[in-house]
Amino acid sequence: MAQIWDPHTYGQNGAFVHGLAGGVLEWLDPQPGERILDLGCGDGQLTVRIAESRALVRGLDASPEMAVAARSRGIEVDEGSAETLPYAGATFDAVFSNAVLHWIRDQDAMLAGVHRILRPGGRFVAEMGGHGNIAAIRVALMAVAARHGFDGREDNVNYYPTPASYNRRLERHGFHVDRIALVPRPTRLAESGMAGWIRTFRHGVLETLPEAVRDTVVEEAVALLAPVLHDEEGNWTADYVRLRFIATV
Repeated sequence: MAQIWDPHTYGQNGAFVHGLAGGVLEWLDPQPGERILDLGCGDGQLTVRIAESRALVRGLDASPEMAVAARSRGIEVDEGSAETLPYAGATFDAVFSNAVLHWIRDQDAMLAGVHRILRPGGRFVAEMGGHGNIAAIRVALMAVAARHGFDGREDNVNYYPTPASYNRRLERHGFHVDRIALVPRPTRLAESGMAGWIRTFRHGVLETLPEAVRDTVVEEAVALLAPVLHDEEGNWTADYVRLRFIATV
């Protein structure tokens, strides 16, 4: 299923993604003059922050709309797939990615490409959804979809590996894993709450359902999640767990 990204909606409901990326940026530690690729740069919020280090940063995103939004911030951005990186070998000193890798279908093609475009000694620094990420949200969506006769719509939407399994995958592609860790991160959602999150981050899933049941699925999932993710002050907190790593070639 295709996940469509709208920069305006993403800015309203997903601003926490770049707002909570300080830790992985610290792990990247960009240096002046380094050539860095922001893989899945989205609307360019983090790409701009990397560029402030005076690194020579370039973005890549598969969404034409997001690429346009990033270019509006003065970033050089290419449109393309993470699975078929459009760059020559040994081009970059570092590849950076935040909240993107768990959307990539062919992990092995992506990792082979990243390894190919990194210079000797280069690093791949990324944060993605890890094992247990949004577990409650996924179970609620599975249950509601099944109730309406749409089993399996949440299956394989994302890839949330354990540190051990992703460590092995990186090593199979020739990386040396310097650091890898799960980072539990309960995340306060925007004012649009859980309904806004579902409509933004499960847009592709909703599009596979008959239009007549989409609102009902969202409403029922929100009701199921309220006892565990909605507090007495009216705030929604998503059960995020991130996987962060540094791997070198």
